[in-house]
Amino acid sequence: MQEIERKFLVKSTDFLKNIKGKKIVQGYLSSDPERNVRVRIKGNLAFLTIKGISNTSGTSRFEWEKEIDLNEAEALLKLCLPGIIDKTRYEVAAGEHTFEVDVFEGENKGLIIAEIELKDENDSFQKLDWLGDEVTGDIRYYNSYLVDKPFKNW
Repeated sequence: MQEIERKFLVKSTDFLKNIKGKKIVQGYLSSDPERNVRVRIKGNLAFLTIKGISNTSGTSRFEWEKEIDLNEAEALLKLCLPGIIDKTRYEVAAGEHTFEVDVFEGENKGLIIAEIELKDENDSFQKLDWLGDEVTGDIRYYNSYLVDKPFKNW
């Protein structure tokens, strides 16, 4: 139940042209930095996720996720705090790993982030040429932060 990931800004999206993405809508029942509770609908699947506070590097944190009924997720989204995250996710293979590239829409339009999940904090991975600056641990790029302080207002 440990999430280990690194985040990067994306310099160009040309590589996404032939990849089909999945629409994601998510809201937060709690956005407390020490424990946030997220409801997510990804395509026709739904999930409830609880995340703990990140370690000092921002790379690791507790994560618990459970698939839930789509109708239940839609009902829970109505209870969420103001602000919904709306994005399309693309999965891009890179050697043994997969980058999840999120192209944000709505209030966060213009923001594009690539995340890679790792086995441990020292796991090496292929750094693709479209990766920009690393933003791992920068809370401005956490979805729970973007709900309150959308990218369009930066």
